Amino acid sequence: MELIWSAIVSSCSPLQIEFLGTLVVQIISFWIPSACYISLDYLFPTFSQQHKIQPAPKQPTQKDIWECFKIVVKNQLISSALHLSLILLKQGQSSYRIDSTLPTIPEVIRDFILCLLLRELLFYYSHRLLHRPYFYARIHKLHHKFTAPVALAAQYAHPLEQIFANALPISLPPQLLSSHVLTFWIFLAYELFNTATVHSGYDFFRETARMHDLHHEKFNLNYGSIGLCDWIHGTDKLRKRKD
Repeated sequence: MELIWSAIVSSCSPLQIEFLGTLVVQIISFWIPSACYISLDYLFPTFSQQHKIQPAPKQPTQKDIWECFKIVVKNQLISSALHLSLILLKQGQSSYRIDSTLPTIPEVIRDFILCLLLRELLFYYSHRLLHRPYFYARIHKLHHKFTAPVALAAQYAHPLEQIFANALPISLPPQLLSSHVLTFWIFLAYELFNTATVHSGYDFFRETARMHDLHHEKFNLNYGSIGLCDWIHGTDKLRKRKD
């Protein structure tokens, strides 16, 4: 593995490694799982209906899903353009550590856990802010069009939300930690697969999707990703709506 990675580093520029590698991770960990989740409704309708969290009358139409697809593609293009612009502004230098050696397993575990905690803080408070009336009406309401979400709806959002609440809370923590780019990709893959799963409408992984599905249904609980900040602030319980 180290020989393969060393060959990639010696033959490709940091710009190529970070930008193209990140695109590949997005395809593998977000687009493919999202397509699989959405296809269940068409390929295995009986199985799909048995495992859907919310009933059929609340499910989005094909038109809704197509509109979602177009918005998500637009958001991905915006995110990728900003990502490329940032690398070019840094004169082709990566925001992450790229060297010919692989990160050690303890380093990957340490940085992954720290990134998870930092992402929880960044996402929770940005998400709570988006639920304030001023920002909700102008920005976040678009995402909540899907009261019964599908996987692609994870990135069905206003461009500002896509940048500041979706992209930055994932990309910024490993930059702050000067993590290896491979660690960033592992963390990115986990977060993208997780967000596709919790928006999928299916609860195959121990209530994780049900928690976020309830957020889309009720709006004022389960704002975070791993539940830590919700537990601290008491927003893991349904309250009378205040915001």
